Amino acid sequence: MPGPGVAAAALLALLVPAAGLGAGATDCDVSPGSRFDCGPERLLAREGCEARGCCYVPAGPGPGPPWCFFPRGYRSYRAENVTATGSGYTARLRRVAASFLPGDVGCLRLDVLLETPARLRFTLRDPARQRYEVPLATPRVSGQAATTLYGVQVNEEPFGLVVYRQRSGQVLLNTTVAPLFFADQFLQISTSLPSHFISGLGEHLTPLVLDTAWTRVTLWNRDMAPVPQVNLYGSHPFYLGMEDDGSAYGVFLLNSNAMDVLLQPSPALTWRTTGGILDFYVFLGPDPKSVVRQYLDVIGFPFMPPYWGLGFHLCRWGYSSTDITRQVVANMSAARFPLDVQWNDLDYADAKRDFTFNKRSFKDYPEMVQDFHRRGLRYIMIVDPGISSSGPPGTYKPYDEGLKRGVFIRNATGQPLIGKVWPGPTVFPDFTNPETHEWWHDMVKDFHDQVPFDGMWIDMNEPSNFVEGSQDGCPNNNLEHPPYVPGVFGGRLQAGTICASSQQYLSSHYNLHSLYGLTEAIASHDALLRVRGTRPFVISRSTFAGHGRYAGHWTGDVGSNWEQLYYSIPEVLLFNLFGVPLVGADICGFAGDTSEELCVRWTQLGAFYPFMRNHNDHGARPQEPYAFSPAAQAAMRSALHLRYSLLPFLYTLFHRAHSAGETVARPLFLEFPQDRNTWAVDRQLMWGAALLITPVLEAGQTKVSGYFPPGTWYSLAGDSTIHSKGQWILLPAPLDTINVHVRAGHILPLQEPAFNTAESRKKGMALVVALTPGGFARGDLFWDDGESWQTFERGDYTELLFLATHGAVLSQLLRASAHLDGVRLEAVTVLGVTSPPRQVLANGALVDDFSYRSDTQASAESPSVAAHVGAVCDQLVLSQCWTHRAAPSSSRAESIPYNAAPGLWLLSWLTGVTRAVYTGLALGILAQPPGMGETSSSSKRVKKDPSAL
Repeated sequence: MPGPGVAAAALLALLVPAAGLGAGATDCDVSPGSRFDCGPERLLAREGCEARGCCYVPAGPGPGPPWCFFPRGYRSYRAENVTATGSGYTARLRRVAASFLPGDVGCLRLDVLLETPARLRFTLRDPARQRYEVPLATPRVSGQAATTLYGVQVNEEPFGLVVYRQRSGQVLLNTTVAPLFFADQFLQISTSLPSHFISGLGEHLTPLVLDTAWTRVTLWNRDMAPVPQVNLYGSHPFYLGMEDDGSAYGVFLLNSNAMDVLLQPSPALTWRTTGGILDFYVFLGPDPKSVVRQYLDVIGFPFMPPYWGLGFHLCRWGYSSTDITRQVVANMSAARFPLDVQWNDLDYADAKRDFTFNKRSFKDYPEMVQDFHRRGLRYIMIVDPGISSSGPPGTYKPYDEGLKRGVFIRNATGQPLIGKVWPGPTVFPDFTNPETHEWWHDMVKDFHDQVPFDGMWIDMNEPSNFVEGSQDGCPNNNLEHPPYVPGVFGGRLQAGTICASSQQYLSSHYNLHSLYGLTEAIASHDALLRVRGTRPFVISRSTFAGHGRYAGHWTGDVGSNWEQLYYSIPEVLLFNLFGVPLVGADICGFAGDTSEELCVRWTQLGAFYPFMRNHNDHGARPQEPYAFSPAAQAAMRSALHLRYSLLPFLYTLFHRAHSAGETVARPLFLEFPQDRNTWAVDRQLMWGAALLITPVLEAGQTKVSGYFPPGTWYSLAGDSTIHSKGQWILLPAPLDTINVHVRAGHILPLQEPAFNTAESRKKGMALVVALTPGGFARGDLFWDDGESWQTFERGDYTELLFLATHGAVLSQLLRASAHLDGVRLEAVTVLGVTSPPRQVLANGALVDDFSYRSDTQASAESPSVAAHVGAVCDQLVLSQCWTHRAAPSSSRAESIPYNAAPGLWLLSWLTGVTRAVYTGLALGILAQPPGMGETSSSSKRVKKDPSAL
């Protein structure tokens, strides 16, 4: 294979067609794991199978190899006229033997585009007929990459494409393994896989790593309470694969039709879709973080949420009045639980109709929301897409206006299709129609003028329908009954939704169904931006590729059980790979009764969901944090305080996601791709590169086993250090504890928690510095006003870089704004200093009030070889030095003298040693607000100006 960096001209020289195996090859000596199904649309007996020219070998019952499979060399398409173009090359594909499918396309056009050094795109289209293509904005590339990480080869007959990594020669995509099919309503292409590691292809209730033992994954958005092995709310036809050497690659099929993806043990993968075109992107990484970023370069980087959206959200179906809703907020305050956003389910609406409220039970609804605002809280309510159609003309503006403006999806007769959801008979807005966006904006504005809500919760937008298709049924045509129906729950495309043949502005619902939630999210995002003028906050149930540009996602109606608690981790991790970092599950579960222990453990894990909301069903037991015993409340309060203390770090991670295409919550293999032990870990998660979270996911456990990649890991609680060689460690985990470890080499910005983010943003900040054995650490902070639109794009933000090296911690202001004015650095904790410092300096001024501890021990047992768990630094105990586990104390405070150099401060210590294996130190340097005065007999008034970051 050519070496890396091959020029595009040299790459094209590789495109000489390879010799085919010849027509009529009927070799059936194919290993079971490499057999590709010749009867995708129905079961075939021997006679029918062999009539297709395929092999018939009965196998055992249950999932396994197909009985009817393609022989080697099965004839399909032949590649002709391979020609270089300015962007790559093109070829004509001609079918050389009739297929068994109706509507076979005899001639295809192949375009291969060398878009970037790490991104290849290829498409297969019908050159004689315009077919539906996904209306997703993707990068327009002129020309071609001069050098590439990939090479491409074409097989002439039977046609196949081979994509390989230049550096290693590893084949990433090889479509010669099975024949290509391209018919009007059935497209199929198969490929080998370089390893059994494949992750993605959402949304399903699965582990992080998909099973390649004859697994079928169906994509067709569906209102379905999450259970394994069924299609759920979203469609993300993207997968990330790992190679044996730790390199990573990704594949994205830009197609929104109903589809199956089949995995088999050879290993191999088959795409089967029911329409559109084949439009593939291949991402070369070479590391998994780069693969995700390259994918997001195509579908769009995530939106930046408002700061308040990262706080705690509380909801329940059953808050049936403003009195009850107000009481919930009062109870949260009385029990000292942080709360940023109060929600209401359908209870608020008049007869469950959008953009209305019940004038009896919610008579003071606008005043309630305004009162929440005065207390620093935000408010969100549910909005379903189904618009009630049963009222007399002139009684319901959303329907009357929508009918007048022609914004509703139409049935086969051209009339608005009528289904049924919560309000009864309903019509469905067509969000692919630009006029619908204007109508939606008008309805949002009208309601916001009455009730000043802060965000939108868009539910039921697969779209869900309580009758199959419509109240009048669906036509008997090929869109409702295609020749191939993927494994959708219910067995029919219209099951649980509207007719596939219904018409929308851009195409049929058959093509656009899985885009419904995305298009509603775009309309809602744009409406909120225009109405409120600040950063929109939208949470949606239904999603598609590119959704993260506009909205977040919650994982639907999960059950209140331990299995669903576990599955929430791979769900959160996968949606971060899909570019939807603002994601979380309903804490404590939605359906059924939770238990106290489950709710505590779920709250602890939920504190590390990027989107944190407790929500449950109206028939279930109450599960607000204050509804449990004092001990459970204390554990939940601790978890919430921990989250709130970490919000500056979390917000910075979201900034990186928005500006650079990074993930917020991430699987371990993203950070440690060379460590194969991390590849399948999905009972832990990381926040960025710095925090490792190890939750308890089983009942009755007071210890938990977690994998620690090689390196030094400090407990965020300050009670242990793990020096791991890459091992599983058994950690103590009493009910009031979730294990969180800081990776050596990182600096975390923290802030004192408060009842809500409006208050916490005014509190003092702190740093946790986790030194490597060489004494190095790095971190940063992104800070703006928390809600204005496009602060990063406009340059209206503050950014600080933190560096620790050679016994000093340095802060450098990279960009300044007024948003940090008045915020003080109040504590610095340095983990990993081996010897007691002889002196500590802050900007050259001697600091007397510090402490050093290395006497705290913690034991950790390993199922295999124990890692080294040693003494760790405790924090310096100084006045008003806070942590997530301790209230402010009342001993003496010192402020940090501010350096004359703008935006620069320096903290340093001298130990008398130049290099060591660090095990502990914590420093706290505090600034007391001017005029605070004496808080106890031992406190002193600060005499110097506070040090602003």
